[in-house]
Amino acid sequence: MIVFDLECRSGGHRFEGWFGSSGDFSQQQERGLVTCPVCGGGDVIKAVMAPNLGRKGNQLSVSTPLSPQEPTRSPAAASAPVTNAPVTNAGPVIPPEALAMFRAIAEAQTEALKSSRWVGDTFAETARAIHYGEADAEPIHGKATHRQAQELVEEGIEIAPVLVSVVPPGKTN
Repeated sequence: MIVFDLECRSGGHRFEGWFGSSGDFSQQQERGLVTCPVCGGGDVIKAVMAPNLGRKGNQLSVSTPLSPQEPTRSPAAASAPVTNAPVTNAGPVIPPEALAMFRAIAEAQTEALKSSRWVGDTFAETARAIHYGEADAEPIHGKATHRQAQELVEEGIEIAPVLVSVVPPGKTN
């Protein structure tokens, strides 16, 4: 089996098609059997697509740089070529604007958490103690279940989720 990215010329719709071989696609296209699933149009062509090749087990990956000026690579990858594109084997490519937005959010969260104390699994209890005046007011962060978070909100305790997952202190490599 072979998968082709296909494009409907009349509507510009893109979709996948599975065929036994490249020849099967050509034969079905000539007979008018390949149609657009969105609009039903029969003017369908193979779209330009990049091959999806898996990395060999002995090849190193290059991590995505934080900025085009300062690529970030693991020490083991020092001899590997620098690239500004993420190395991926599956899924869509994230647009540069979205990557920049995610980085900005992560950096803002990191700065905010510097002035906050990690309370781990006791987040709900600690937040309640602060809210009800049983503990000194201070910014905290930690872990809570969805149910615990709902209960805090129902009690009128202001909380906010972190947008980028946090590694507890002492748990980093």
